Amino acid sequence: MDTLIMVGQLLLGLSILVGLHELGHLLTAKMFGMRVEKFSIGFPPKIAGFQWGETEYSIGAIPLGGFVKISGMVDESMDTEQLSTEPQPWEFRSKPAWQRLIVMLGGIIVNVITGIIIFVILVYNNGETYFSRDQIIENGIVAYEYGESIGFQTGDKILDVNGQPYQSLNELSSGSVLLSENGYYTVDRNGEQVKIEIPRGFINSFNSEEAFAKFVSIRFPFEILDVAPGEAAETAGLEEGDKILAVNGQQVYYFDELQSVLADLKTQEAQLLIESDGVRDTVSVPVSAEGTIGIAANPLIEPVKRQFGFAEALSKGTERAFGVVIINAKALGKMFTGEVSAKNVSGPIGMAKIYGNSWDWGKFWSITGLISMILAFMNLLPIPALDGGHVMFLLYEMVSGRAPSDKFLENAQKVGMVILLVLMVFAIGNDILKIFTGG
Repeated sequence: MDTLIMVGQLLLGLSILVGLHELGHLLTAKMFGMRVEKFSIGFPPKIAGFQWGETEYSIGAIPLGGFVKISGMVDESMDTEQLSTEPQPWEFRSKPAWQRLIVMLGGIIVNVITGIIIFVILVYNNGETYFSRDQIIENGIVAYEYGESIGFQTGDKILDVNGQPYQSLNELSSGSVLLSENGYYTVDRNGEQVKIEIPRGFINSFNSEEAFAKFVSIRFPFEILDVAPGEAAETAGLEEGDKILAVNGQQVYYFDELQSVLADLKTQEAQLLIESDGVRDTVSVPVSAEGTIGIAANPLIEPVKRQFGFAEALSKGTERAFGVVIINAKALGKMFTGEVSAKNVSGPIGMAKIYGNSWDWGKFWSITGLISMILAFMNLLPIPALDGGHVMFLLYEMVSGRAPSDKFLENAQKVGMVILLVLMVFAIGNDILKIFTGG
């Protein structure tokens, strides 16, 4: 069932984005009087379709893309028979270069608009919820595996990133921070300022959603939220709302302090100083071999919650949408230098895992908006067979006044298809490798 949910979300998200992308090409082509022969979501073989006017609309069996076939255009169908005849007024090749350019940019523009709309709506409806810089400076952080590997210590208070104040905990592991040149954090460690540099290629550690939980989090004071039935804490009489003040005489204020002390007392008895309804008492609780006593913690600090008016949401959502493009452009550039590993490239399996195995509409639209912006960016790359390849040739024609020959465009299309096929095989190979290696 988990796999079905992941696949279902991926197919729905891709169908929406591919359909809108191809619709952008179709509408702009028809706007300039070009004949659109086919509109397909998914690649052949066709599993369903209908004819409306001059255009056949269909759904293909391979849901990893789509296409629009415009008369008189060299495209992925490689149908060049009509190019041997005289150009007709309704054909792509008969139209001015600026019109053809708009048609090729139509899908990209629609994907950008879609991404912006999704992010704006999410910001407007949900606002922001985060632990702030002030809260981190007041309480400090808990450093986990990845955080410790670059020099963080539990209790550090992060003052700034790259010499600039930050707003929220999430920013500390954002793509813009991890991809920054000569990036660093400044922390207050027991009253002394310490500079922690971000190692080259550190972003490669964050290759899954679970990886972010291995970096840092905020320290928090706590009370007992829940007691597991039949576990040691319940047997000892601990209840929801109780506070644990000390263990074996050692004061604990933050939950990570309790976890650390219990980890040192595995299979031993722990004397807990408890405060319940203002009354203090000491109880003896056996600690499991895993260093637990069977409680869940309720953090006693509240995250900051912000709501935005429409104008603010429009600005914030647009900023987030284009932030995705900027981060991906930086990552692609650093991939060529070797700083970002090509192993981070994901195919459909990786995309499905990002959606996750539970259906959360908020998360679904957030990821779909993210993918929409990434699709726009990837399609703009100057690779033949992608929209960006056509744009590159059209710009050459507009600047030089000479259009590339149909034969050149046909051969370029073939090269581009090979490049895309290799990239797809590589991405799917990465997905499969991650499954077997647990990445």
